[in-house]
Amino acid sequence: MRTTDQHTPYSPGPAPSPAPAPSGPDARQLGAPYAEAVLRHAGRDWLRLNVPGHAATPGSDLAGFFGARITALDFPPLLDGIDLGPDTPLDRALELAAEAWGARRTWFLTNGASQGNQIASMVAPALGRTLVVQRSVHSSVIDGLVLSGMDAVFVQPSVDPGQGIAHGVTAADVAAALERTPDAAAVYIVSPSYFGAVADVRAVADTAHAAGVPLIVDEAWGSHFGFHPALPARALSLGADLVTSSTHKLAGSLTQSAMLHLAEGPFADRLEPLVDRAFRLVQSTSASALLTASLDLARRSLVADAEATGAGVAAADRVRSAVRALGRFTVVSDGFGVFPDIVGADPLRIAIDTRAGGITGHEARRLLFRDHQIMVEVATDAAIVAVIGAGSAPDTDRFVEALHTLPSPLTGPGGADGMLRLPEPGATKLTAREAFLSPTRVVAAEEAVGRISADTLAAYPPGIPNVLPGEVITAEVVRFLQRTAAAPNGHVRGALDAGVTRLRVVA
Repeated sequence: MRTTDQHTPYSPGPAPSPAPAPSGPDARQLGAPYAEAVLRHAGRDWLRLNVPGHAATPGSDLAGFFGARITALDFPPLLDGIDLGPDTPLDRALELAAEAWGARRTWFLTNGASQGNQIASMVAPALGRTLVVQRSVHSSVIDGLVLSGMDAVFVQPSVDPGQGIAHGVTAADVAAALERTPDAAAVYIVSPSYFGAVADVRAVADTAHAAGVPLIVDEAWGSHFGFHPALPARALSLGADLVTSSTHKLAGSLTQSAMLHLAEGPFADRLEPLVDRAFRLVQSTSASALLTASLDLARRSLVADAEATGAGVAAADRVRSAVRALGRFTVVSDGFGVFPDIVGADPLRIAIDTRAGGITGHEARRLLFRDHQIMVEVATDAAIVAVIGAGSAPDTDRFVEALHTLPSPLTGPGGADGMLRLPEPGATKLTAREAFLSPTRVVAAEEAVGRISADTLAAYPPGIPNVLPGEVITAEVVRFLQRTAAAPNGHVRGALDAGVTRLRVVA
């Protein structure tokens, strides 16, 4: 990773070849104690008269459809010798994960990084009354504000007006927000962004600590950081105090599994018991053994096979190099250098500006899916984002070829001239919790303009809220959400109907 100070913007250029992997991992990291214990448990001849109701019956529909091994491994939690007892396999798996990510303590989550963001938001009131929050956080952070009832001061991210995407925040902007927030509890930022932009976490952490508050980082898209020399450093190593890690995204665990990491630092003693209690509050009492085991295995793979991670970086580099050489499309991260808040880029994220090639991102995504059986992570009007998981080795030639067979130019309302622009949020009038719990009315979208929203509305993915509970709804936001909903694969999380024709407002 290349890093710079705040006055010398990051300039990606051609990505380097992966550096040689560092010396081998600690032998303990080569085991997967929880996953191995579940596998051994499944290998015994059980008569299962407990939940789950499928009871691992060989002839069940589930076993026939997914395979008998899936149901055999699907155990409930609280098993003696696995989850319960002294020095359990689960305890050892958690300790290994904390060691691998450089944390004081790690929690395994089975409701995704959203659960981690909610936990972090819920413990913040013990430290102060107001959260200083990057405005482009994931909607789960706003859900956490509803749960906690905290006030929030929002720090606006930089926005690429051409692409219509938000990036990050600078330490200077965070400092300014802290100066006007004497009762600040914590600073909450996102790094990396959905498009792979890496923030100057070290500078923001120093700024937060100088003001006497911890830094919470939603590192959902950076769970793989720090596990190969070609990858950016992880937030925990840069001074972050509490980090949400969506391990299933690029680190290889099963969908819906994630981790929450607490750093060893000045706030650890205060935060650890709070986080532990909040974790029990929102964690399912029927946490999936399959999801938990996948976290244990993902950690082992990241630590033990840096060479495979390097191969994933090399595959992504090949795609970017081919796109540059062919000249029809452009690489979004090549333009990161003009933004002072960006100090690096995630090499496993491939953001392609399709508008440069005469087709919207939404249409490109639809045609890649329909005609080429290629799935990309997300599309905007201007771009598509493909991701390569750490350790995966996809057929990148197939993707590059399919991308360059897409029709061009695309004319009409879906063309580049009609591209959606990211709207400015409306003014904040109530806290998220106050608005969410207030008496409400459902009105036509055009009648909602100028009223206070009672809901979180987010173009999804990536799930960055365009309207928060307590914010004034603007005509620009309504147009953006309705056009997003009308686009191929478009979806607005929190909307009352698919077309966003009605909105819930504070009465």
